[in-house]
Amino acid sequence: MKNYTAVVEKDPDTGLYVGYIPGFPGAHSQAQTLDDLHRNLVEVVEMLLEDGDPVLEGEFVGIQQLSIP
Repeated sequence: MKNYTAVVEKDPDTGLYVGYIPGFPGAHSQAQTLDDLHRNLVEVVEMLLEDGDPVLEGEFVGIQQLSIP
């Protein structure tokens, strides 16, 4: 089993959840609910993996909170 980290944002204009896997070309999707987004991303990654293991162009490291005075 392989694990990938998806970044998820909510588009303020459309209200859709948008997700992508950093460094994994083509691994992105959108949906109206988080559950649907999860299913969509799994489906996309499964399809991309049919061509073999990806050469990741980056790696998710984490997030940082910034305090600006």
